[in-house]
Amino acid sequence: MAVNQLKSGAVLSYLTLALNSVIGLLYTPFLTLKLGQSEYGLYSLAVAVVGNLTVLDFGFGNAVIRYTSKLRAENRERELQEMLGMFFIIFSFVALLCVAIGAGLFLSIDSLFSYKMTADELDKMRIIIPLLIFNLAFTFLMSVYRSVIVAYERFVFQKVLNLVRIVLNPVVMIVFLLYGYKAVTMVVLQTVFNVLTLTADWWYCRHKLHVRFVFGKFDFAFLKEVSLYSFWIFLNAIMDKIYWSMGQAVLGVYCGTKVVAVYGIAIQLQQMYMSFSTSISGLLLPRVTSMVANHADNRQVSELFVKTGRLQFTVMCFILSGFVVFGRQFINLWVGESYSLAYYICLLFFIPLLCPLIQSVGITILQAKNRMRFRSIVYVLVALLSFVASLPLSKHYGALGCAFATASALVLGQVIIMNIYYHKRIHLDIKEFWKQIFKMAVVPLAFGAVSYFVASECSMDSYADFFIAVALYSALYLPLFWFFSMNAYERELFSGIVHRILKRRKR
Repeated sequence: MAVNQLKSGAVLSYLTLALNSVIGLLYTPFLTLKLGQSEYGLYSLAVAVVGNLTVLDFGFGNAVIRYTSKLRAENRERELQEMLGMFFIIFSFVALLCVAIGAGLFLSIDSLFSYKMTADELDKMRIIIPLLIFNLAFTFLMSVYRSVIVAYERFVFQKVLNLVRIVLNPVVMIVFLLYGYKAVTMVVLQTVFNVLTLTADWWYCRHKLHVRFVFGKFDFAFLKEVSLYSFWIFLNAIMDKIYWSMGQAVLGVYCGTKVVAVYGIAIQLQQMYMSFSTSISGLLLPRVTSMVANHADNRQVSELFVKTGRLQFTVMCFILSGFVVFGRQFINLWVGESYSLAYYICLLFFIPLLCPLIQSVGITILQAKNRMRFRSIVYVLVALLSFVASLPLSKHYGALGCAFATASALVLGQVIIMNIYYHKRIHLDIKEFWKQIFKMAVVPLAFGAVSYFVASECSMDSYADFFIAVALYSALYLPLFWFFSMNAYERELFSGIVHRILKRRKR
């Protein structure tokens, strides 16, 4: 049963990722049209501001999964029940802390946002913020149940529930938008769906898994062990929020809701961009861990690092070059010319992100070697510097200034410092890595530059024109990259994947 759950869960995970992307691409234009730029920015701002409080999880959600799995494997049922009771109490306090901070945020709405917001927008924020705070507090309170379901490897129930929510939420919201309802209604509906799904998690744990919580024993020694495990996850969450959520909050203070709306579109595209590179490195963790455990030499680990980086560059370079050439036209068609600045914001994100995305197996190597501490500390410190820099840059240069602060931090922390660390401390062959990547990049850079100037002279006023141009670009780019940038191993690997797909279709 566990194997079937794992396979089904994997399939449903990819389906969820695909469905999220498709719905995001189809639903967002309708949403921005019906809400208007100001209202969409108001909603994006509120979600980003309250979303920063998710760091109050302190990494304990991941710890619940890890230690539940561990105690179950060791048949320590009583300790498991006591641990779950302890975490339920901890998350109850976290929920109260969330409400307390949320109350302070609610009382500060005028002082934070009155500089650029209208009275009507402030009134709506006073409704939206408490609803989102309740949402988050209730999520914290019930989060133990969701973690337990994952630890018990009952992936199908949770994934199916999530898929239903992903589909129903926009469908129901579309109906309300057609009747003229706006951002407040969106948040109310999200609250209803959230309460229903979390209650379903509670019901499944109690009535299907028969999970019991035992209260009364608070193991502080165990809590210390868990806290040490969770701390680095917590630091990573802080870094993530500073990069991708705090910018919208800063822009809300200094620039208003319309600028936040444009920035929010860029953030949505950035999340899609990052999702393309994660699948390869995640699959390599067992192999890298085995290599480290068997004392593989640095040359072997470096070869894997370079080989994987080339594979990821193959995918990410095609996406990045295509966005450089057609991104502006895509955004204008997708959400309208009033969001065209999002193209330049995306470029400030996409270009420096290319490096950590094609080096993501480096994180896997650090995990296998238990060397994540340096990366976590550096990323948080650099992210804090970017936040400080974003304050004056946002005030004087708006969304581009804020994006420039983030891009500079990405270059400093995830490109320069981490590559020096990989080379000096982890002893990866970084020189060979970049030598290989630069050789692969020559043809895409030359072809992309020519295509950019050609595309800028062409009119793409419809999706038909856009898709024809993208198809023509792909038809020329892919053979050039295949023959001049890829090596024999990569061509054999990709042709094998295509061959297997075609073979399955024939069956």
